[in-house]
Amino acid sequence: GLILPGLTLSRFPSCWTWARCQDNGVSDPEQEKRWAELFDQLDLNKDGRVDVNELRTGLTAWGIVRSEVDEIVRVSDTNHDGQLDFKEFTQYLRTHEKELRLMFRSLDRNNDGHIDVGEIQLSLRSLGVNVSTEQASRILQSIDRDGTMTIDWNEWRDHFLFNPLHNMEDIAHYWKHSLMLDIGEQLTVPDEFSEKERRSGVVWRQLVAGAMAGAVSRTGTAPLDRLKVFLQVHGSSGVSLFGGLRGMVQEGGLRSLWRGNGINVLKIAPESAIKFMAYEQIKWLIRGSKEGGSLRVQERFIAGSLAGATAQTIIYPMEVLKTRLTLRKTGQYSGMADCAKQILRKEGVRTFYKGYVPNTLGIIPYAGIDLAVYETLKNAWLQRYCMGSADPGVLVLLGCGTVSSTCGQLASYPLALIRTRMQAQASADGAPQLSMVGQFKHIVSHEGVSGLYRGIAPNFLKVIPAVSISYVVYEHMKKALGVGS
Repeated sequence: GLILPGLTLSRFPSCWTWARCQDNGVSDPEQEKRWAELFDQLDLNKDGRVDVNELRTGLTAWGIVRSEVDEIVRVSDTNHDGQLDFKEFTQYLRTHEKELRLMFRSLDRNNDGHIDVGEIQLSLRSLGVNVSTEQASRILQSIDRDGTMTIDWNEWRDHFLFNPLHNMEDIAHYWKHSLMLDIGEQLTVPDEFSEKERRSGVVWRQLVAGAMAGAVSRTGTAPLDRLKVFLQVHGSSGVSLFGGLRGMVQEGGLRSLWRGNGINVLKIAPESAIKFMAYEQIKWLIRGSKEGGSLRVQERFIAGSLAGATAQTIIYPMEVLKTRLTLRKTGQYSGMADCAKQILRKEGVRTFYKGYVPNTLGIIPYAGIDLAVYETLKNAWLQRYCMGSADPGVLVLLGCGTVSSTCGQLASYPLALIRTRMQAQASADGAPQLSMVGQFKHIVSHEGVSGLYRGIAPNFLKVIPAVSISYVVYEHMKKALGVGS
């Protein structure tokens, strides 16, 4: 638990006595004494105030990260002097202990003053997080100090005293797939938001932050993306990674490496908005009008796949334009509008949906494997390193999200390659217009199975820089837009 070194806590009154004291507004002397000892321990220079640095020094060793310390100061520092006096400190603890009390009561379903393994499982399940008995036991053991395999009020309070969680949803929230990372692929399953987040406008601010992060990330990795598309279409002629890069620079100069990036960035906003709105509608159809609780993994897979298919159907012409603009020769098109006009005039409206079938089919393995790998990694981490706090940490979430998205890409890559080749086919060239199956047969017979993975090297090379850029920009945008981490 979060007991500071050298601080001895005597046994406190029973939790029900504490609750009665609080509900009647009576000050509990034991509680006041405990808070005074805590304050004295944190007040390193003994000036009667605790500043941010003293809090960080005192609490970081106990797994409380810098952002959580800053959050404690932000909500407690009523006179905005950057430090907490004893009154502000005790007011924070009084308010936070009330919130912890409500959380404890919601977990303690049989009202016996103790939380057991079954109650942890039931409460997390109601919030959409399914854990095994073994996992629930590990969660319990991380809080249970006296070895009784139950958690009493004192153990619960001491463990979460300086962790700025406000309700049970906050605990479950950490395990949502909640980092809106953009790795340049359009198939990821949308995040989930609570009713409170939707009403407060957090959703749209978060979507804007995600779109900005995606725009910077895609622009930063655009040369690798163009190289991937180039190798997908022209790789069969024996072009190597560096040969393709050199050829593109020789043909159009350094600026040509960003061809197709404009429309790739432009389609982020409509795609994110359509996907999110479709996901919310489909989620409502799956769950009915019942509010509360997240979707189970299988339901997220269905809702995510259908939402992705809906968004792709509406913005797919932009995908075709992106491929054509990416592959264009110098002077071939003057811009996006000119490209669209030429395609319409020479090849007709149907060209804007070339490759639509393999693209839509690719959503299923991508979303399925992305979610399955994410859940597997999450559960493996829970079982092995469970759970000094409910927050697994940014690096764990980043790692799980990156690996699961990469596995999803790997599974759907052959379909993505066939889609790109179909989009690149210009009917005016007089070459045979191959269908999805025709493309597959042609690639396997002429290039072998490895031909289905042409261009995958630059695709993997861009994952880590794309995730890193996306995360840094996303965090800064969230701060700028006032969305809490």
